[in-house]
Amino acid sequence: MSKVQKGNTVKVSYIGTLEDGTVFDRSKEGSFLEFTVGSEQLIVGFDRAVVDMEVGQTKTVTIPAAEAYGEYNEEHVVEVTRSRMPDNIIPEPGQRLEVQDRNGDPLVVTVKDITKNTVILDANHDLAGKDLTFEITLQEIVSAAQ
Repeated sequence: MSKVQKGNTVKVSYIGTLEDGTVFDRSKEGSFLEFTVGSEQLIVGFDRAVVDMEVGQTKTVTIPAAEAYGEYNEEHVVEVTRSRMPDNIIPEPGQRLEVQDRNGDPLVVTVKDITKNTVILDANHDLAGKDLTFEITLQEIVSAAQ
């Protein structure tokens, strides 16, 4: 039976959980995640976890934050004056907004807190700083490494 190698395109099903057992993501029933191993389409730890798996095999792996969405970085939390917010947006804690970074590229931020004069925005990924556990089942090796 062949094993997954870097460059293979594969289909997997998965369940992602946090340390406390909370499910944060899963593949939809009957639908599989398809990606090319080593192409940087997914977080590093997930990508590495499927290497050497065989079709039908299930593996549970815990991926440290550094190989997932990175460590939580306080430098990605910024305070802006409310006057810099567009008039049509009434910020609320937990709200997700799309803003532009210094290069003009889109960036999703979360409203962390608001005061009378300021809004605190957090550009960290929601899963930053968290170790993630995935139960991964290899469904198919779609194509061999090129």
